[in-house]
Amino acid sequence: MKITFLGAAGEVTGSQHLIETADRRILLDCGFFQGPRAESRAKNEEFHCDPKTLDAVILSHAHIDHCGNLPRLFQQGYRGPVFCTDATADIAELMLLDSAKIQKEDAKYLSRKLPGAHVAVDPLYTEEDVRGLIKNVEPCHYSQWYNLTKDDEVKIRFQPAGHILGAAITELDIKDGGARKRVVFTGDLGRRDMPILHDPHLVDGADVVISECLYGGRVHPPSHDIKEELLRIILRAEQLGGRVVIPAFSLGRTQQIVYFLNELFNEGRLPLLPVFVDSPLATRLTHLFRRYDETMDAEVQETLRGDDDVFGFQMLRYTETQNESIELNRRKGAFVVISASGMCENGRIVHHLKHAIPDERNAIVLMGYQAPYTTGRHIAERRKFVRIFGRELPLKAEVHQLEGLSAHADITDLKWWFENSTRNNHFGQAFLVHGEAEAAQEMSKVIDGYCDHPPIIPQRFDSYEV
Repeated sequence: MKITFLGAAGEVTGSQHLIETADRRILLDCGFFQGPRAESRAKNEEFHCDPKTLDAVILSHAHIDHCGNLPRLFQQGYRGPVFCTDATADIAELMLLDSAKIQKEDAKYLSRKLPGAHVAVDPLYTEEDVRGLIKNVEPCHYSQWYNLTKDDEVKIRFQPAGHILGAAITELDIKDGGARKRVVFTGDLGRRDMPILHDPHLVDGADVVISECLYGGRVHPPSHDIKEELLRIILRAEQLGGRVVIPAFSLGRTQQIVYFLNELFNEGRLPLLPVFVDSPLATRLTHLFRRYDETMDAEVQETLRGDDDVFGFQMLRYTETQNESIELNRRKGAFVVISASGMCENGRIVHHLKHAIPDERNAIVLMGYQAPYTTGRHIAERRKFVRIFGRELPLKAEVHQLEGLSAHADITDLKWWFENSTRNNHFGQAFLVHGEAEAAQEMSKVIDGYCDHPPIIPQRFDSYEV
């Protein structure tokens, strides 16, 4: 069996890993590379595996850096199944339709606003490609084995990853020649004791584990500290008459923030400021969170006994139209706006940042990792000027980076998962992906004792026989 790492290897985004046996070719994830427009465009345009020859795709979850390039895979000739959990199937459809729409809108905007710029602006795929791809999605329940093919050469089972709604750890049982091998792909592991979702599921070792390592060298602050820090920032905005702009992924992060604000409201501590979720996608995704609320953790179940909507409260408004979004940028006084995307590269958040960052009364709250070269990273670095829509704007607003709400496991969570997943059986070979070099190196040291061989940190296009 050969594994080739085609994305999120030696870097964070673009998750894509190819498993090949004598008879089968299986792709784990097919995500977008995110970063500078021209560089990421070039990476996303070209596949380094022939889509027509793939037998199956397994999708760990519906974040765009894991699922975002699936419609282009379909466009380039892939017609096989895409296996994922029930919730991921529902979420991925919304995420990918929104991705196609954003690409189309950005192309129009750049063509109009940046004439003569040397920027590729054609969308990578269309809504038609998304709908074609979605027809081939095979939803699966957690904790059940499924055959990828009519025979039993490859079986899969999804277990809760605790990362976002629907996210899964994938267990593969693969017949390779005369032997069977167990492969585990963590996708993105979540944290323990976080609101809304259950903790990551433990597995029983494996011959091969492909593990994320995004925060392999860091420890997150407790999530309850984030709740208190959010309250402090909002109270200061009320005092200054400024706005709080929170770039947040529509999927997962937005719902976590709203959940905390709902708790503060229920506790009587949230000031009576208007709060807007300015993302049609986040609004639609929140409806799905409500649909799947029975899968959420005990804390949510307890709250639901006295509060029938953990994602809504008196001052909260979910905006829909573009005009409503534009009006927010003309609004006076203190308010909070949560908008996509989390790395500040696309969507309505870019317009909110354009109006917010030149004013010292305002606050920008970054929730989690910001990829190199993105607008979010430039803001996190507190550069004197930030380029938005081709203009260099002075960064005068306060910048707060709150890592405690990250949906990714930190090194203590990763150590806990490896230690407890190998109580009966070791992992044979570990591959560390979805992380920068320093994080991967630090995690390698921590988990070495739980593997039969030293962990490997693959780079893009590296192949290994296992």
